[in-house]
Amino acid sequence: MTALPASIADTEAALLAHDYVPERALATAVFLALKLERPLFLEGEPGTGKTEIAKTLAAMLQRPLIRLQCYEGLDLQGAAYEWNYARQMMEIRLAEREGASHDTLAEDLFGGRFLIKRPLLQAIDPAHLQPPVLLIDELDRADEPFEAFLLEVLSDFQISIPEFGVVRAPRPPIVVLTSNRTREIHDAIKRRCLYHWVGFPDAERERQILQRRVPGAPEMLTRQVVAFVQSLRTLELYKLPGIAESVDWAKALLALDALALDPQTVQDTLGVLLKYQDDLQRIQGEQLQKLVQEATA
Repeated sequence: MTALPASIADTEAALLAHDYVPERALATAVFLALKLERPLFLEGEPGTGKTEIAKTLAAMLQRPLIRLQCYEGLDLQGAAYEWNYARQMMEIRLAEREGASHDTLAEDLFGGRFLIKRPLLQAIDPAHLQPPVLLIDELDRADEPFEAFLLEVLSDFQISIPEFGVVRAPRPPIVVLTSNRTREIHDAIKRRCLYHWVGFPDAERERQILQRRVPGAPEMLTRQVVAFVQSLRTLELYKLPGIAESVDWAKALLALDALALDPQTVQDTLGVLLKYQDDLQRIQGEQLQKLVQEATA
């Protein structure tokens, strides 16, 4: 079990030790979230390292990572808890055969052994020796009414179960929420969190990320990959490539034994960076030649 960092500089160093290259503002937000025991809400473009923060914190602090992947239609049963109805029915039938009283049976049916814990309830389980890291990923994918379920968890770190009672964490879990901003998240959620916008990195920071994530790539190739991707992000594309795509592309080029960018290799591997046909069609011919020339200049 690792102690929490004592300063912003310690936070930055600990993240770097786990190959996450943070900007100063992000390291500050992470430090304050840990120090103040407040949820951290990260918003930004896909592929900019929001989810990776939670994974890095879990590894850095040696805490279990509990992940709630949000999706359309997510409800309390999928996110927090549900009752094991099949097992309850079996218990009812067995109890009826043994002549158990209805009062005793009703009380027993809604005990802990019939409660199925989903990620939110798992994260505040009092049985944890140390608070885990709870990742609520891509909250913007869930329906707006789902956000109301989170308010009690984010403010009091507890869940009220009508049949069972209140389950409260003795110490708050480390909570990271992410959003790709496909829709606005309600102010009530944001007020309970520290907020940070995770944008695309500048060229120097992206170069450092690639050096750590793809250590076998030649320095010249790394520099050219960064220059090419940075140029792509200045264009009006449907989906700009994120850090994740830069890393994947560098790994793909390394697997092809590329030492530097050339138009044919870029053309053949462009689908690693761009995921939409309209974007791929735009980066063709003279446009592609120009981008490669600028990146290799």
